[in-house]
Amino acid sequence: MSHEHHGSRRVGQVKEVTSLSNPIVKDIKALSDKKHRDETKSFMAEGLKLVIDALELGFEIRTLVYAKNVKDKPQVVQCATKTVARGGLVLEVSEKVLSSITRRDNPQMVVGIFTQRWTDIRDLKPAANETYVALDRVRDPGNLGTIIRTADAAGASGVILVGETTDPYSMETVRATMGSVFALPLVKASPADFLAWKKGAGVSVVATHLAGAVDYRTIDYKKKPVVLLMGNEQSGLPEALAREADALARIPQAGRADSLNLAIATGIMLFEARRHLLTLEDRA
Repeated sequence: MSHEHHGSRRVGQVKEVTSLSNPIVKDIKALSDKKHRDETKSFMAEGLKLVIDALELGFEIRTLVYAKNVKDKPQVVQCATKTVARGGLVLEVSEKVLSSITRRDNPQMVVGIFTQRWTDIRDLKPAANETYVALDRVRDPGNLGTIIRTADAAGASGVILVGETTDPYSMETVRATMGSVFALPLVKASPADFLAWKKGAGVSVVATHLAGAVDYRTIDYKKKPVVLLMGNEQSGLPEALAREADALARIPQAGRADSLNLAIATGIMLFEARRHLLTLEDRA
């Protein structure tokens, strides 16, 4: 069936697919490639929980794929109904097809293809008690996913990706966010865009840095909205970004290890900023 015919399907009709060479299946499989995700502005979310989260948080669903053996599960039926109502395609597939789509031997039984959602940095207007995370050239999909998940848990208001970063909509990152990728605004910015925004946004940029930094617990996180700026896993923050920060922080370390994993360090900074805000609320 060619793509032109999708619109003419009877509402409520489900398309059954058992062939690995089906063009729709090939299109979905191509989403493992960033170039294809960028071109189609879409991405894949695996598992019923993630699909439900994305639907609830208003993400546009293009295609719902599920295994034949779960077609009668009430939650799967609900997802299919929502997908059809929102103009998406519903595919009922064999487990073999699901395995090939997710590249896993024991795949999740439900997969959703959604439209990516990005926030323009110029539309970010931080309020007094908000915290944002800015990541300089973050490279590791697991780190990025864990940071998005942690930022959500710590009540942060958004994640800003500075420079050439790993894709938050890769399968690996989406998986690592455990659904938080749908809950937080995501922003892409060049270092120049980020610095230009910082100048007008009324924020305090707290950067983690080894040289000339103070203990992260002694910093005042209360004056202005805080942007926690974290450096790349290998090389840390470039001088151009570090010198524009309002404060340089370091997390004192004991023991043999001379550094922390980026996601862990970001988590520590996030919860420290949150602790200051909570004490602020207690006093209010």
